[in-house]
Amino acid sequence: MAYTIQDIATITRAHATIACDATIEHLLIDSRKIVFPTTSLFFAISGPRRDGHQFIKEVYERGVRNFVVNKAFNGNAYPGANFLEVPDVVAALQDLAAHHRSQFNIPVIGITGSNGKTIVKEWLNQLLQKDFSIVRSPRSYNSQLGVPLSVWQMNAHHTLGIFEAGISTTGEMKHLAQVIQPTTGVLTNIGDAHSEGFESEHAKAVEKALLFANAATVVFGKESLHRFLSPEAADKALFPNTKHFFSWSREQDADLKILSEVKHEGQTIITAECNGNDTTITVPFTDRISIDNAITCWCVLLQLNYPEAIIRDRMQMLEPVEMRMQLKKAINNSYLLNDSYSNDLSSLDLAIDYLQQQAGKEKTTLILSDILQSGQYEEALYRDIAAQLAVRGIRRLIGIGPAISQHRELFTGIEALQTSFYHSTNDFLQHAGTQQFKDEYILLKGARIFEFERISAWLEQKVHQTVMEINLSAMIHNLKEYQKHLNPATRLMAMVKAFSYGSGSAEVARVLQFHKVEYLAVAYADEGVELRKAGISLPVMVMNADSATFDTLVTYGLEPEIYSFPIYHAFDQYLKQQGIQQFPVHIKFNTGMNRLGFEVAEARALGMAIRKDHTMAVKTVFSHLVASEDAMHDGFTEQQALLFNEACKDMEASLGYSFTRHIANSAAIFRWPQFQYDMVRLGIGLYGVDSADGNGLSLQTVATLKSTIAQLRNIKAGDTVGYGRKGVVLRNSTIATVRIGYADGFGRAFGNGKGCMYVKGTLAPVIGNVCMDMTMIDVTGIADVKEGDEVEIFGKHLPVWEVAKRAGTISYEIMTGISQRVKRVYTEE
Repeated sequence: MAYTIQDIATITRAHATIACDATIEHLLIDSRKIVFPTTSLFFAISGPRRDGHQFIKEVYERGVRNFVVNKAFNGNAYPGANFLEVPDVVAALQDLAAHHRSQFNIPVIGITGSNGKTIVKEWLNQLLQKDFSIVRSPRSYNSQLGVPLSVWQMNAHHTLGIFEAGISTTGEMKHLAQVIQPTTGVLTNIGDAHSEGFESEHAKAVEKALLFANAATVVFGKESLHRFLSPEAADKALFPNTKHFFSWSREQDADLKILSEVKHEGQTIITAECNGNDTTITVPFTDRISIDNAITCWCVLLQLNYPEAIIRDRMQMLEPVEMRMQLKKAINNSYLLNDSYSNDLSSLDLAIDYLQQQAGKEKTTLILSDILQSGQYEEALYRDIAAQLAVRGIRRLIGIGPAISQHRELFTGIEALQTSFYHSTNDFLQHAGTQQFKDEYILLKGARIFEFERISAWLEQKVHQTVMEINLSAMIHNLKEYQKHLNPATRLMAMVKAFSYGSGSAEVARVLQFHKVEYLAVAYADEGVELRKAGISLPVMVMNADSATFDTLVTYGLEPEIYSFPIYHAFDQYLKQQGIQQFPVHIKFNTGMNRLGFEVAEARALGMAIRKDHTMAVKTVFSHLVASEDAMHDGFTEQQALLFNEACKDMEASLGYSFTRHIANSAAIFRWPQFQYDMVRLGIGLYGVDSADGNGLSLQTVATLKSTIAQLRNIKAGDTVGYGRKGVVLRNSTIATVRIGYADGFGRAFGNGKGCMYVKGTLAPVIGNVCMDMTMIDVTGIADVKEGDEVEIFGKHLPVWEVAKRAGTISYEIMTGISQRVKRVYTEE
């Protein structure tokens, strides 16, 4: 559905400056995601770190002519542009989406809770898609911005909406309720997630329930809700307009009373009482969270009056929801982005965003199956996809399926797009060759019936089963967590040295560049070269420059740290030989680390030399805090800052111009806000390790090192395990051999009980010496352990700082010590 710009001005109650007629089909909040500029409306949203109004010039230059703003703009500076001025840009976005929602008289399921919202949404889509044309939230678009963008997708083809709503503080849900306007409400659970924004769990329950204020039906689990509210309050106070409730419980009387749960061979048989009769389903999961989410979906089907036979069939066919796009190393120096858990226009748009973000200037290939049950006519559907590929600059399309093959002519006319089509996955695998793929980024988007996991396995680089998962979404969460504590004018330099603390420099840098970090820092020039070759254009500071790398620095536009007069004179002489002036450099002062850096007393002489020679331009002056995380050394930290201030004052006086100052590292960002100056350096905190206890930061785990069990062996008491017979078994035991050793970075220091691994919810100690490629752990008494099971070496369940503590070292050493032979898998939620 399209709206005129005049219509939108009326809906949002905007003060409109309209230069020309316009029809709006797309809503835009991110300047990096412009696809159809002429029919897009840009909302200039201001946040704690970014003001969307700053990007209006960039967005205008890329063809967008329609803007929602909260300040007046000079129309003469933007010829032909339309400006809608409103008091609150986010509110205007929500008002527009709410109006759009009100144009459709179809059932809408609204989902909220502390956990499980996205899983329940995706499973309901799997269960109901045969009977409805469904519009739903893409991925986890459940925020104040994500919900209106999700609801905006509704069109005349849809017969059911499924939207999730997430909140982090009071006052938010009423806005989302007006946008979603659910006819059926689903409460997944109420737990401790996002509790910091509420006075109590009771307050959080009341806030979440606002989504269902006008819903005709509400589905909920009694145990979860009644932990915080009495049954009377839940029924009367929270849902005053609800006509029908459908509850489930394991302990109380409910519409669906769970009687038994029997787990067998990866499945759970659930028996319950409903309407006085026993009923049974089987779900292909055994963990408690998945079972609870499946029961919630079961309740929705029951209240929709689905026959028991259909419910049994469909519940047994539920498939795990892969919540993350995975970027893996593929054959012939390629990368594979596997996002085949869903296949619709909205998720395709998001996946192409991520593909382009990671690919930079490298070639891109999309392997796309038929899009099923879209609710659109096939020709219109594939015409939309062709238009998207044309503006996105995808280099190659491989279409798989009879429908996309039938409409191949819509794609073959796109300039610079190579195309090939196959009627099935079998057809593709039989006729395609791996030599077709080289030095490129490949996106897999396929409906489940096409079994694209077979293509993924065919394209993946074959390495051993130890992998390090890098959650890029968690990294960005951590970035934003620190940014909350920055002064508005303070910029941020991200440390990506040492292979980004073991996480992969280029992959991490691409994400940081996408999120507009101002600077990157590496240890050595060759690390910077890798970033440049990967298409990273951000300024990069090189912390350990020497005369052998001067040519590399200049060739690749890398900015060296100058830390002594010998290195200054050497670089000055090189620049003069090359006829180069004003090359950007970074000056380091020693204020107490006693590692590298000019002495503070040398500042004035250094500044005068730089001013006289003209070969260098000082971009930043910095120093390194020794113990900013430790309260015991706060006096020393303050002394370092005083010395740094003195050095900067002398440098500025002798140079005759100002520069960016930075001394704060990850810990100081929070503990020493007065030392944030013009820029801060975020290092280990970016990767989820809080170097200062008590910061109150909500950091997420970025890196997870995992492997698998190669073999299980039963050992009798008195036998030994491993080299040197160091591991003595004191009882009859079960020993698991795990595919990781000191050649992978799991050092010998973890041997003989010092280290452990997380298996099936339990910490299993290392027994015997760690071997080069294998490590043995004692899994005696841990239920259901089998060969091939996954083992976590560090991650969410076993934090890297705890692993480091066991080895008598620090998190930095553990993370940077993971071997390059360990495959890195990059995920984004």
